[in-house]
Amino acid sequence: MIQHEPYKKQKIKIKNKKKNPFLDQQSSSSSSSSNKKTCNFKLHILSKLMATADISMKPADSGEKNETCSSIISSAKQGEGLKQYYLQHIHDSQLLVRQKTHNLNRLEAQRNELNSRVRMLKEELQLLQEPGSYVGEVVKVMGKSKVLVKVHPEGKYVVDIDKSIDITKITPSTRVALKNDSYVLHLVLPSKVDPLVNLMKVEKVPDSTYDMIGGLDQQIKEIKEVIELPIKHPELFESLGIAQPKGVLLYGPPGTGKTLLARAVAHHTDCTFIRVSGSELVQKYIGEGSRMVRELFVMAREHAPSIIFMDEIDSIGSARMESGSGNGDSEVQRTMLELLNQLDGFEASNKIKVLMATNRIDILDQALLRPGRIDRKIEFPNPNEDSRFDILKIHSRKMNLMRGIDLKKIAEKMNGASGAELKAVCTEAGMFALRERRVHVTQEDFEMAVAKVMKKETEKNMSLRKLWK
Repeated sequence: MIQHEPYKKQKIKIKNKKKNPFLDQQSSSSSSSSNKKTCNFKLHILSKLMATADISMKPADSGEKNETCSSIISSAKQGEGLKQYYLQHIHDSQLLVRQKTHNLNRLEAQRNELNSRVRMLKEELQLLQEPGSYVGEVVKVMGKSKVLVKVHPEGKYVVDIDKSIDITKITPSTRVALKNDSYVLHLVLPSKVDPLVNLMKVEKVPDSTYDMIGGLDQQIKEIKEVIELPIKHPELFESLGIAQPKGVLLYGPPGTGKTLLARAVAHHTDCTFIRVSGSELVQKYIGEGSRMVRELFVMAREHAPSIIFMDEIDSIGSARMESGSGNGDSEVQRTMLELLNQLDGFEASNKIKVLMATNRIDILDQALLRPGRIDRKIEFPNPNEDSRFDILKIHSRKMNLMRGIDLKKIAEKMNGASGAELKAVCTEAGMFALRERRVHVTQEDFEMAVAKVMKKETEKNMSLRKLWK
């Protein structure tokens, strides 16, 4: 649209003259004529302005309209393209920043790892550059600044204690380090335990309970008195003024539940359970078995309350006899002597209990069986008829049995069987049902299992004839 400047009125200044009637008349006539001219001029300007306004208000032609629309669309497309370009550029920049940040974090982690390794190597280098130290064992603490230390193989020395060492941490049998030049005690070393001894410690408490043991009610009662009661309620023994039992020997035929009862005791007392077989303590080199016995009791003291279960104790505890053949019996005897020394060396109040199991009590040394080392001997005989019935009920508790199975009759047939054989009968009965592709066990399966386990040929042949009818 064309804009016009508004019309500016011209101001006509009339100089004041002297009043004259004739002139006044002329002036009035001239003023009226000038007013008419002014009005005519204004009308002319107004008509032009209206014409201009009409022209500007008229719609544009169709060609001009299309050109305008196309120009607007093209500008909008250009704006959209620029927007997409910048958005893509921002996205690429963000990906690059993220990648650089990830690389920076990775490099920082590598730097920290390398710095820690460098520090460790510097410390190791410093230790290697320092002179070596003597390793000894404390024999006796003599005052606040001196101890008696045994250094193998040189002998015993009375040495000073470094100011940085806490005297309360130094006890007899503690491993210490002495400086090479001045023999000053400058470091307390951890106790040395053989890795094989560490493997004997059972980390997971056994899941066996007293409910899983059948026919051993009297044995369970006795072992609770000498093992479980002193650990849980030691004040009862103090009030009575009697010493707590140290060791218990479980003896009886194989498969009567000795090991199972030991596992149940460890479960109910919540103690550190250390299981070792006597044959593991029989070593090839001289002194190795004795050292393992010492370290076994050291570990038991560190993890008290604890139970040491020695199975097959007859392999190292057999009676001593004169033997000059040199076949290794002397080393076994040295191991047993160390065991006797350890049994005498710890107090019963230290919450360390020793369980031993054997099926040959007749060949054990009498020094091992005396009271003070073995305070109670618990016999595990083969179960009677009622005990066999209880054991069968326990082992068949989770089996899918048919109605009408008479376990009492099965128990009567297994006279003289052990608990392990009763468990084997239940397993074999399930195997017979599995061979016939059945999901339930019958009375006949139990009869064939009894014949197979007890090795009765007549019943076995009769059962096989029933099986192949």
